[in-house]
Amino acid sequence: MTTFDWKYKSVRELSAALAAKEISAYELAEAAIARIESLDAKLNAVCVRDFDRARDAARAADHALAKGERRPLLGIPLLVKESFNIAGLATTWGFPQHKHFVPAEDALPVARVKAAGGVVLGKTNVPFGLSDWQSYNDIYGTTNNPFDASRSPGGSSGGSAAALAAGYAPLALGSDLGGSLRMPAHFCGVYAHKPTFGVVPSRGHVPPPLAPLPDTVDLAVVGPMARSAADLALLFDVMAGPDEIDAGIAYRLDLPAPRHEQLSDFRVLVLDTHPLVPTDGAVRLAIASLAERLGEAGVQVAHASELLPNLSDSARLYMRMLMSLLSVSWPADVYANLQKQAAAMPVDASGLDAEQVRGAVLSHRDWIFANHARGQLRAQWRAFFKTFDALICPVSPVAAFPHDHSPREARRIVIDGEPHSYGSQIVWPGIATLPGLPATSIPIGLSPESLPIGVQIIGPAFEDRTPLKLAELIEAQFGGFVPPAGF
Repeated sequence: MTTFDWKYKSVRELSAALAAKEISAYELAEAAIARIESLDAKLNAVCVRDFDRARDAARAADHALAKGERRPLLGIPLLVKESFNIAGLATTWGFPQHKHFVPAEDALPVARVKAAGGVVLGKTNVPFGLSDWQSYNDIYGTTNNPFDASRSPGGSSGGSAAALAAGYAPLALGSDLGGSLRMPAHFCGVYAHKPTFGVVPSRGHVPPPLAPLPDTVDLAVVGPMARSAADLALLFDVMAGPDEIDAGIAYRLDLPAPRHEQLSDFRVLVLDTHPLVPTDGAVRLAIASLAERLGEAGVQVAHASELLPNLSDSARLYMRMLMSLLSVSWPADVYANLQKQAAAMPVDASGLDAEQVRGAVLSHRDWIFANHARGQLRAQWRAFFKTFDALICPVSPVAAFPHDHSPREARRIVIDGEPHSYGSQIVWPGIATLPGLPATSIPIGLSPESLPIGVQIIGPAFEDRTPLKLAELIEAQFGGFVPPAGF
């Protein structure tokens, strides 16, 4: 086995080493497999292993490299969130009743990754139904945060984020509805990109045993995760583009170039507080430090703007539309009980809890009204992005919190020593999710407890390359991922 130290190298570095024959794709796969086998007992991030086929794919990559082939991910090991269909491997979404479901074909994003030469090592753990900011289920157990095993790695792409931080592979696939790409990236100190809604096709990312149709689910996206901004953009390019079935031709992506190539040309609004939930002091301090450094680097930094849409109204609308989507799969008796609760609710009740109940039983007529309000919100964001290139804000009000598997309604997060509703974390991811905006999650520092702190860079619709480029420039100027102690 080569002595090449691969474990925290970027895709660019690994590709160069493969081309220079410093390491073979097979050796790289074997080294990654050995690292997973030696370390994952304390993390439980890789819940489904596909090592034999990974070895075969690595051998094929070496053969292609020897013939002079060059593809974006040729010979590069990576991991895939458990919720993506991969032919021959179980896809459960954490549902015990589907633990034996095995799809016949790969999800389209997985097929694209393989076509680009990626070597899939296996699948990473998720919460039950992908519906938590923790990653545990009755089939595969609990995934731990590599920075502190007593804490959550985030969810629902928590297994992917933990695996990246632990140095198992440089890339992973995830998905996002309520921050499921961004929250794990924030908790584990890595990078993730929530694409503009519809830019990356999600065919084959469906709960079992549904058919993998070329369809979109409102609010939901799939996207890339990595340890560097450049790798994140590379994987995004591999995944993105219209579904071949919809397009009728070979897919291609024609999104605008980033607005700027230099950090000093960017205009950003930086927020650290939300009107509906406070932000922990450690997160605010990290954001203040970033804003100061951006200003010193020549970035036009603002901390308030009348152009910013009303975040309280947006959060309530997001909750309403999110619950309307999620409640479709709930049992009839649960739905009937929520209908009674909604009917008894005061007309002037306007908190997130009220919107959660109302949204769960939203009529089609009321959904149309809500969707019209979303259209107005999108117009407000278009106006905002005529003056600003990006909004930089928290992913969550706190750093990674301790594991808590108690009933959801009993859970609390602690913000500056005070307990707050567990569900209040939803407000920050919702800023980008509701209007379908792209958002890149980046690490910006560590808390006093040595836990990662990240922010999300929200960009204009269909201008994914702008937040991705800003992420890359910030990383180059100030640094990015820091490996956890012990890994």
